[in-house]
Amino acid sequence: MKRIITSICFVVSCLSVHTLRAQNLTEFNKAPLKQQVYVQLPIGSIKAKGWLLKQLEQQRDGATGMAEVLYPEKDNLGKNSDWLGGDGNGWERVPYYVKGLVALAYTLDDPILKAKAQKYIDWTLNNQQANGLFGPPKMKDWWPRMPMMYALQSYYEATNDKRVIPFLSKYFKYELANLDADPLKEWGKARAGDNMEIAIWLYNKTGDQDLLKLVEKLKQQAYPWIDIYSNNKFYFFGDDFQPKHMVNVAQALKFPVVYAQLQDLPSNLEALSKGIAHIMHDHGQPEGLGSGTEFLAGTSSTEGVETCTVVEWMQSLETAAKVIHDAKIGDQLEKVAFNALPAQFSRDFKNHSYYTLPNQVQSIHGEHGFNQDYATGIVSSPYSGYGCCRYNMHMGWPYFVKSSVVATPEKGLAVITYGPMEIETVVAENKKIKITEETNYPFEEQIRLKVELAASTSFPLTLRIPAWSVKPGIRLNGATLEGVKAGEMFTIDREWKNQDQLELNFPMEITTRTQVNNSLSVERGPIVYALEIKAVNKVTKTHPVAGFTDYEIHPESAWNYGLMIDKNGLSKASVVKSEMPENPFIAANAPVKIKVRAKKIPSWGLGYNKVSAFDVPFSPIASAEKQEEVILVPYGSENIRLSCFPVIGEAKKVNKTLVENFDQGMASNWVFYGGGWFWKDGQMNAASNAGSGGYGIKGSKYVANGTDFKDFVYQADLKINTAGDAGLMFRVSNPAIGADAYQGYYVGLDQINRTVMFGKASGQKWTVISSGKYPVEMNKTYTLKIVAKANKFDVFINGSVQPVLSATDNQYQSGSIGLRTYNALASFDSVKINTF
Repeated sequence: MKRIITSICFVVSCLSVHTLRAQNLTEFNKAPLKQQVYVQLPIGSIKAKGWLLKQLEQQRDGATGMAEVLYPEKDNLGKNSDWLGGDGNGWERVPYYVKGLVALAYTLDDPILKAKAQKYIDWTLNNQQANGLFGPPKMKDWWPRMPMMYALQSYYEATNDKRVIPFLSKYFKYELANLDADPLKEWGKARAGDNMEIAIWLYNKTGDQDLLKLVEKLKQQAYPWIDIYSNNKFYFFGDDFQPKHMVNVAQALKFPVVYAQLQDLPSNLEALSKGIAHIMHDHGQPEGLGSGTEFLAGTSSTEGVETCTVVEWMQSLETAAKVIHDAKIGDQLEKVAFNALPAQFSRDFKNHSYYTLPNQVQSIHGEHGFNQDYATGIVSSPYSGYGCCRYNMHMGWPYFVKSSVVATPEKGLAVITYGPMEIETVVAENKKIKITEETNYPFEEQIRLKVELAASTSFPLTLRIPAWSVKPGIRLNGATLEGVKAGEMFTIDREWKNQDQLELNFPMEITTRTQVNNSLSVERGPIVYALEIKAVNKVTKTHPVAGFTDYEIHPESAWNYGLMIDKNGLSKASVVKSEMPENPFIAANAPVKIKVRAKKIPSWGLGYNKVSAFDVPFSPIASAEKQEEVILVPYGSENIRLSCFPVIGEAKKVNKTLVENFDQGMASNWVFYGGGWFWKDGQMNAASNAGSGGYGIKGSKYVANGTDFKDFVYQADLKINTAGDAGLMFRVSNPAIGADAYQGYYVGLDQINRTVMFGKASGQKWTVISSGKYPVEMNKTYTLKIVAKANKFDVFINGSVQPVLSATDNQYQSGSIGLRTYNALASFDSVKINTF
């Protein structure tokens, strides 16, 4: 962290600020907790302005404000909800909703939203059982109470309602006394970090040492998230899907840093960055988080991310930024907030999509084959996919606003993320301050901070300097400050005066980032850019609530483009700026667009299911089409998009020899389709997908798309760990999710039928070309070798001199290699291929 202490003095006029409604800060960490931890300002201290306010207002007028009308059933948000004393079964749905509702209501200072929230708050506070348990008496689950505690925390900080602290104290005593007899399980075991965070918050108010015992007990009963993140163990738990469920993974990202406040060890603090690095390497997407449908789903451009994942990932980073003062955390948070978050919603915040995809070229009903698949999963609707997200999504924008600026133990402030807003709070010795942040950031590079004080006051102000910024600069009352560096937290410690002004300049450049199959994503500052696709919305269902419909989104312009690259990067790329609109997340009116040169790729089209596109072709890829100028718009300004772009050029694939021993983890340029794959002990493993509602597990593929082999000797070691078959793919093209969703050959060992088989997939149909008996045993390693020459194929096992199987076929001449399982768990190692 860069710190500058200045005594610059300017003669300015004092402005009375007696009307400021600054609230007292929440307490900082008490011993023995980690010191130097920031704390959030009481909700309502930060008011959104400009485009950011528009997002909150759309929530108020759209899905959030109308939620009780949209979901009036007693098991949802109806008046007979069990969270209002009725006989419904609201489980997590009501707490999820109230968590976001309270934050939105008090951020907007909206009396109607406050009244909506108050009935849930009052029923909860007024109906605590004598033993301390709260919520519906029949609900025997620790988990749903956790999001309701966040709602109570926000409510208390906004209102100082004297019921909250004794209420939570009583509940936590009950929890501590009963966790041994009724330990955490399932969702509560996965999401214990939420419970721990509120317990630490309460400890800093009461000093009750039992709360620290509770944090320790919760940590011991939770999944070992610190080890999971540090060592990439998401898929190490067999049939237990909780640690590989992407919402859990995003939500528990906060777990290590929450616990680090009790055990201030490097391993606890580093688990966050290690976990994110593992996720992004194996499952990363351009918009800044990992895929999950609902399990971690790899890097394919046609895998998706769930709305719950987006808002939980954001909250975890918001928590982490208070404990770890690293500019990268704010960078990551902004990337998700400015791209992934608006992409999940319709432009008016009436609808959401359960999943969104980096390359989502249409939004229609249909099955993708995701591990948890829903025919409405990418359709814009108030009812898209499974029900969790329509209740949990409401915290995204208001939590972003309330976490943008935090209090520091030195009685100053730190700015974590930027946007148009006003901050009213206290600094130093309870001195009221108002900071007005005037900006259209991230759609412009300048941010102006205006300070209002009743009297000159000394305190430190810490500013995040984005790592992507090119030659960032800060001016204080017109004077340039020295030592401002990208990727650092920069502190100005001085006596501040009324009307002091800061001008932050964060220059942005057009950059590219490598994605799946050697494709590129395009970025400028914190914004990811996607192809502007002309689209038409086709209403498929009209709901009783006026103004709410389901609609499919169909493209009306070409989307299958590859980018032109020259020695300087994107060919003839230029930025096009226009007037700032009220809502910048509407593609047609986007204030910043990028023009680039591109060519169509005629061979790239919709996949076998005609619901999604084929995965982005491996780059570079040749195209004889004419060069065109295309427009890119912000990722979050569209509900259909192309953000992983192929690169036009002469095709370059590995075609002579390849050795892959998986010594360093998941291999570069290998992509999995369906099911799940993970690295462990120097091997690649097909994952258990118990609980999966999709069909990917039946034919899960791991394909080296950057290869193109014709005649060769190809071998690998494999071990079948459960009943089923597993083996090697070759001469493969167009892999997708689905058992036979590829074009190419497969040689497999079938443990159930004790056979070796050779066949091919064509038109999503499997054809056995040749098969023979072989004593395949479970949990035994076999070296499987294929010799392919023209239309003749010989299969060898464990070094056999004579082929155990021979066949001929002439449909596929060349293509990629890969690994495949069918209804089986299997391990693979020592892949080696050489051409003749």
